[in-house]
Amino acid sequence: MKLKVYISLLISFITIAINAQDAALTATVSKNKLGVNQRLRIDFSINKQGGDNFTPPKFTNFKVVAGPSQSIQQSYINGKASFNQSYSYILQPMRKGEFTIPSASIEISGKTLSSNPIKVLVLDAVDIPKNPNDPNYIAEQKIHLVAEVSKSKPYVGEGIYVEYRLYFSEDIGIYDSGITEAPQYSGFWNQEIKRNGTPVKYGNYNGERYRYAVLHKALLIPTTSGKLTIDPMKMDIIVAVPTGRVDFFGNRIERQVRKEFASAKKIINAKALPLENKPDDFTGAVGQFSFDVSLSKNTLKANESSQIKVAVNGEGNLKLFELPKIETPKELEVYQPERKENVTILSNGLKGSVTDSYTVVPEFKGKYKIPKASFSYFNPKEEAYQTITTDDLYVEVLEGKEIPTNSDANTVAKQDVKVTGSDFRYIQTSTEFQPKQTNDFFKSALFYVLLILPILAIPAGIFIQKKKEERDGDVVGNKLRKADKLAKKYLSEAQKQLGNKEAFYEALERALHNYLKAKLGVETSDISREKITELLQEKNVDSNSISNFIEVLNDCDFARYTPITNVQMKEEYEKAKQVITQLDRQL
Repeated sequence: MKLKVYISLLISFITIAINAQDAALTATVSKNKLGVNQRLRIDFSINKQGGDNFTPPKFTNFKVVAGPSQSIQQSYINGKASFNQSYSYILQPMRKGEFTIPSASIEISGKTLSSNPIKVLVLDAVDIPKNPNDPNYIAEQKIHLVAEVSKSKPYVGEGIYVEYRLYFSEDIGIYDSGITEAPQYSGFWNQEIKRNGTPVKYGNYNGERYRYAVLHKALLIPTTSGKLTIDPMKMDIIVAVPTGRVDFFGNRIERQVRKEFASAKKIINAKALPLENKPDDFTGAVGQFSFDVSLSKNTLKANESSQIKVAVNGEGNLKLFELPKIETPKELEVYQPERKENVTILSNGLKGSVTDSYTVVPEFKGKYKIPKASFSYFNPKEEAYQTITTDDLYVEVLEGKEIPTNSDANTVAKQDVKVTGSDFRYIQTSTEFQPKQTNDFFKSALFYVLLILPILAIPAGIFIQKKKEERDGDVVGNKLRKADKLAKKYLSEAQKQLGNKEAFYEALERALHNYLKAKLGVETSDISREKITELLQEKNVDSNSISNFIEVLNDCDFARYTPITNVQMKEEYEKAKQVITQLDRQL
């Protein structure tokens, strides 16, 4: 009787604990990158009892091979209850491309829950390996090169950004990578957005936990309307894939493979700016701006200068439109404007100011009016044109010539030229040239120096020749210097990364393997430490040098999991240089 009571109480506690959870419907896939000839599994899971009327999404571009199949899991472990009910489908892609599987829905407690959408990249048909542990196959499934755009339907002139992220699983490593084909931005004004290094972060990609790094980010401004294509970025990556084996010290043994990855092609549908209510003075400015026209001096004398500044501030396509022109009275002499730009590149466009500075120099006194100016731009947030108009400006010249009348202009009196400074002078009718003094080269100081120099060069040449013969005769010393120079060459990249633990030890390990590859003619990164020892013994390398080389390789593995100081990295660098020098003297 008591046993039945305990069981009933336990079931009640489990039911109460499960019902206390916040209900959520989540979607996960077995793989989010596959060939057109492969299949994937998608699961829609709810973590609370009572779900009803499950509605799957429309699997556009996919064929449902099997499903839905239902499963229920319920457990109570260490005082925590869990419940999971899932609906599973097996899908076969119908064509290549990047597709989004929409949200599914389910009703629970009078509410409708929706799952997260899932992105799937379908590539060319692949050769499905018989061995699922094939490193090439694993690398393809666990690395994703993704292009993300901030907006797919911008207006012409509106700034968006594209960001290229490399997602890679936590159980694989990347030792080297390089962009083999940069993306093309045809139909866009583009500018790279600078980043502070390439830090590795953690994030979710289609419901799975990955590490990722932002490789490239660019600001794009469409210059024409219609369908614009961002071509894929392609990369060559050396991937370290676990083999399932461990070495003597318990560290897992990895195998490196080189694979090419490509992002999906992106389509941007750029919208043309509306023709309705388009101002006559519109020159292509798109964004959010302020506009101002100012004078540095309102009151001045003749021949003094003043600056008229025409400035546009804000965010948008600041470098892709013309500033309004300023009209001035003909009595004011105005020079060509000087353009100044103070612009910062942001993800959503350009931010800052663009200024045209006009220099004005009056000649006649009086009061002059500089008419108001207007500036029109399109605001993509409000989807409307906006116009800013300034006030009239006035310049008053207090001193100067009187403006000539028509009668004065018809009568011109001849006057003598007045000498004012060095601007105008009479033509000279006589000269004051003096003969140039020249010195004879014969018996000069330079003559005697050049005469004695060849005599002094003879003993210097003899001394240098003897030193060269002594150096060439030092066979051991020459070999040691050559080996030291070779060690520095292979370790140059590791030296640059001193202070950056992970990058330093990766470069150090790569340098040791590259050295052996050059000397032994084999790829040593794919073989064990024992095989390396055997190869070096065949080359008659002494055991002490072999032991030191293997010790440095092991230090590279240990350092990734232990705290290391800059002093220790410097000691490790010197140790590696000494090891390469020892090996090169024997190889």
